[in-house]
Amino acid sequence: MTSLILPDADGGTRRYTVRPATSWARPSAPLTSRRAYAAAHVIPEASADNTPGAPAQLNWDATLAYRHELWSYGLGVADAMDTAQRGMGLDWAATQQLIKRSGAEAASVVAAGNAATAGKSVRDLVACGAGTDQLDLDALPGGAAGIHAVLDAYREQIAIVSEAGPKVILMASRALARVARGPEDYLHVYSTLLREVEQPVILHWLGTMFDPALAGYWGSDDVTQATDTFLGLIREHADKVDGVKVSLLDAAHEVALRAQLPAGVRLYTGDDFNYPELIDGDGTHHSDALLGIFAAIYPAASVALQKYDAGHAAEARAILDSTRELGKHIFSAPTFYYKTGIAFLSWLNGKQPGFQMVGGLHSGRSVVHLARTFELADQAGLLRDPALAAFRMSDFLRINGVGA
Repeated sequence: MTSLILPDADGGTRRYTVRPATSWARPSAPLTSRRAYAAAHVIPEASADNTPGAPAQLNWDATLAYRHELWSYGLGVADAMDTAQRGMGLDWAATQQLIKRSGAEAASVVAAGNAATAGKSVRDLVACGAGTDQLDLDALPGGAAGIHAVLDAYREQIAIVSEAGPKVILMASRALARVARGPEDYLHVYSTLLREVEQPVILHWLGTMFDPALAGYWGSDDVTQATDTFLGLIREHADKVDGVKVSLLDAAHEVALRAQLPAGVRLYTGDDFNYPELIDGDGTHHSDALLGIFAAIYPAASVALQKYDAGHAAEARAILDSTRELGKHIFSAPTFYYKTGIAFLSWLNGKQPGFQMVGGLHSGRSVVHLARTFELADQAGLLRDPALAAFRMSDFLRINGVGA
């Protein structure tokens, strides 16, 4: 058994013994009972200038291999979103390449006809964010001119995603949050775009715990009023809405919203705290998933969904519950640094050559926080090669002065 010294929050250390590896079976057929997208991160070149404000330089081989890994477990990939560090290091130039490359890779998987993805389309395998982050917020005009600029920015990005083949996710827009004067401006922008798109899209509602710049989204700081505006938009354009991704970390709100959606409109939970019960459902409705935590727990998540497909709901729920503490820890406040934990596990599991992130975000969590991430991942059976993970964890602690 492999053991190592881990730091405690009180400044002490203790010896920890890692568990044997857990075997998580890949599906032998496409997953059907729930639709699930894992929101994948991006992997930079380890030798690039990965500092705040520097242009993103990605390790394309590792970044795309990570997406193939998710597809091999039967999961879709949600790409080019805030989860991929848009607005936190991933610039629009790199984002365009990511959208195009992910679409091409998904098309290759469709053509190959693998067991876990048989019969799936590119839109099933990958959904990409279309936003407005090519705009300079400081130069954004106010009033009608600002709204027009937001619309044109969305249109440019929608065209790029649509041409590449993925499903469009209409991301929440910092620019729209800045220029909108009330609910009517949100309804004008989104209604215009929904009338223009050729295929149904996913609407994206991101809470301020993920991005403080989105305060007052849908025209109100009151969640009830914002929800009324959101629901009105969906009901008017239900034929153009595949589903909604809601990331407010409020399970009661999600359950109530889910029950009010028009028939055929999915609720893709973005609640990385309460996903087990939301995916499990209440006997009448369940949530599908578009989750950042799935990029960390994808082997367990896949097996849980396989259990749902086989009619073993209790076993499925137990597997999801076994990952909850890891999810709560990775997404603990400040929540917008959760990507650091996702990338750290990717490195521990050998999916990237170094613990690096674009924009210097690898410094977003403390050594003690990441040590606890390692421990919780081990307890959930999510260290693919425990000896390798322990070796890398020990090296990380050593170079950070733990036990020196």
